[in-house]
Amino acid sequence: MTDSIPRDRHFDGMADKFARSLYGASRGRLRLQLLQHTLQSQLPLTGQPVLDVGAGLGQMAHWAAQRGHPVTLAEPSLEMLERARELVNSRNAVFHHCALQQLDQYVSGQWPLVFCHAVLEWMVRPAEAIPLLSDRLAPGGWLSLMVFNHDAMRFSNIVKGNLERVLVDRLAGTGKRKRLTPISPLVHDDVMQWLSSAGLEVRAVTGIRVFHDYLRERHPSEEDLERLTELELRYCRTEPYWRLGRYLHYSVYKPER
Repeated sequence: MTDSIPRDRHFDGMADKFARSLYGASRGRLRLQLLQHTLQSQLPLTGQPVLDVGAGLGQMAHWAAQRGHPVTLAEPSLEMLERARELVNSRNAVFHHCALQQLDQYVSGQWPLVFCHAVLEWMVRPAEAIPLLSDRLAPGGWLSLMVFNHDAMRFSNIVKGNLERVLVDRLAGTGKRKRLTPISPLVHDDVMQWLSSAGLEVRAVTGIRVFHDYLRERHPSEEDLERLTELELRYCRTEPYWRLGRYLHYSVYKPER
């Protein structure tokens, strides 16, 4: 699907589009809220240092820093990294302009908590990310991994009436222009296999936005969004709903051996 795409997708020149199209809309606010709730309910957050890989505009690093975690951000887009620096603005924050594949050149040691959210789907070869993340994760540490769900992309396109596109499996983005369609949407079974092969244990899987993206009303009212959030939290780990989350979140543990 991505063989013709020559390189990973980075986002210089698109910080404003991200801020406006994603985080300025209900879908982005809901994604952050659900992701933060998932981390609070599933991971042992004790103020330990956090490595945020592909930190983007810095929302999750900012959230972690506010909770007392020293944070180190790695981001391949210099523009996004500068926006993150403005947001986080903490003495306990370190910023590196680098891609995931360059981590060992900028970040040493192993970390008790690693974030990698909405990164793998922008890589030409996403499977290669898992061993690199595992190398940076300390034994007994946790990886918070969130990826864009291929099954949700298929279902959403059917609901929208894009039937021919689904039939020929022309769903992934091309990495061109300023579209925000991932070049490598991921399949749950593949992610599970990659994590297992790296010796990592998946302790929980959560669907992020299992209902929101299928609403007829694209811009729900604040009252409806509050009700929807309650439903999202109620069913995000329940069959079959979690499987249609726009994103899938994996709470991943590295055993002490």
